[in-house]
Amino acid sequence: MTTEDFNYNLPKELIAQTPLKNRSDSKLLVLDRKTGEIDHQRFKDITSYLKKGDVLVINDTKVIPARIIGEKIDTKAVIELLLLKDLGNDIWECLAKPFKRLHIGTKINFANLLEGEVVLKKEEGIVHVKLIYKGILMEILDQLGTMPLPPYIHEKLQDKNRYQTVYAKVLGSAAAPTAGLHFTNKLLEEIKKIGVIITNVTLHVGLGTFRPVEVSDITKHHMHSEYYEMSEKTAKILNKAKKEGRRIIAVGTTSTRTLESVIKKYHTFKECKDNTDIFIYPGYTFEAIDGLITNFHLPKSTLLMLVSAFSSKDIIMRAYNEAIKKRYRFFSFGDAMFIK
Repeated sequence: MTTEDFNYNLPKELIAQTPLKNRSDSKLLVLDRKTGEIDHQRFKDITSYLKKGDVLVINDTKVIPARIIGEKIDTKAVIELLLLKDLGNDIWECLAKPFKRLHIGTKINFANLLEGEVVLKKEEGIVHVKLIYKGILMEILDQLGTMPLPPYIHEKLQDKNRYQTVYAKVLGSAAAPTAGLHFTNKLLEEIKKIGVIITNVTLHVGLGTFRPVEVSDITKHHMHSEYYEMSEKTAKILNKAKKEGRRIIAVGTTSTRTLESVIKKYHTFKECKDNTDIFIYPGYTFEAIDGLITNFHLPKSTLLMLVSAFSSKDIIMRAYNEAIKKRYRFFSFGDAMFIK
């Protein structure tokens, strides 16, 4: 399989630039992953496809204002960093622009509130930066940083909370787990009333999720690792559901990758904290999930490969063509799919 196998033509006007006024008013394409049968609904109608005993797994990560712009202390050259992952001891993995201007020892000043020193220079635009500051880093980032919206979004985001899920809790993501953006608190309550159990994992979205595939042979793509956590409570809920043959439905590819990483490693669900670079593409055998709520993904992306693995490439591509025909909205602020 080549990367080109996962390409498709999307009219530019179908790339959603702004979120809808009401989160759950987005369209929902319901796809039978075995037969390819499609239903067209609204997201609020997801309740018709869930049943008592189902377990819905959400990712409670919260996006930080991860894009910061400063200048090199020696030359005053402008440097942009995207904070990707907290490596501990105030050292962060960052995506840097312009990468070539940075070297080990380079110092960057961010509005006299924060200083960064490059301690390691890797490939693909990645550097490790030691952050030096007084006070609380997240409060400083609130002053300095901006929401790291994807490059295909050109409209200004009026309300930064719309790039957070309503259940976002654990700070650390460089991008939102966008499948969760469709849920409102009211809808979550309706889902609970049906008898669906909602539980959470945490995966901090970083380069592994949004880095494009730039090699022709997909098996040669290098996935960057992302940090995840699963609590003992969630592990117990999931193991009980598996034992009783009840459905586990992941909200988003990030929840999916967390669940599949844990079950592949331990052959059960268990309390753990780890990093994952799992890359799921057709041919992969799913062990954790029985359903997936997700958005419409970029051509040639690892996320499109993951959903193709959960169904089949042909069925997913047919569903995408149908969504284009029906004028669905695509990508982060776009519409949703429920693959069952």
